[in-house]
Amino acid sequence: MLGLGNVLRRDDALGPHVIENLLAGYEFPSAVTVADLGTPGLNLHPYLADCDALIIVDTVRTEGPAGEVHLYRKDDILRHAPQPRLSPHDPGLQEALLSLDFAGQGPREVLLVGVVPESTASEVGLSATVCRAVPRAEAAVLAELARLGHAVTRCDPPRQANIWWEGAGAEDTGPQARREAESERADSP
Repeated sequence: MLGLGNVLRRDDALGPHVIENLLAGYEFPSAVTVADLGTPGLNLHPYLADCDALIIVDTVRTEGPAGEVHLYRKDDILRHAPQPRLSPHDPGLQEALLSLDFAGQGPREVLLVGVVPESTASEVGLSATVCRAVPRAEAAVLAELARLGHAVTRCDPPRQANIWWEGAGAEDTGPQARREAESERADSP
């Protein structure tokens, strides 16, 4: 399970946010690797080679309103020819999957959990729109892990999400913060 994105580019930090929230809220079986890769560019190969199944969380450029969650399977990702990369930080997911499949080392199953960004400006912190999509992206990841037969255990109480790039005093979007907000809403008249 991999989170991709540049934490200094507003909503592009979605992947790292989701990964950190999941690490704070759940224990994963030893067969599941969880990593925030940041902006690996074409260096995805070592992370994808010889894994049975892959879940990637990232923002996606597609039609739809900001904050909309899209799920793409391997066939969906490989359906179209790879597009020119616009920067050295663009993930080369299609290229990596194609080359690893050619070498017989590609993952059998792939799920890309993508969220349409509102902004990828040079600014730290998710937009409110994409922040509201984080729980849906997390739920999609957890559902896929369950479908693949990997039972996760909820941490009780959950740990603080390590959203280090937003610094001290940043709004926490992790599982504990969401539960506290839900509790406050339930207690208010």
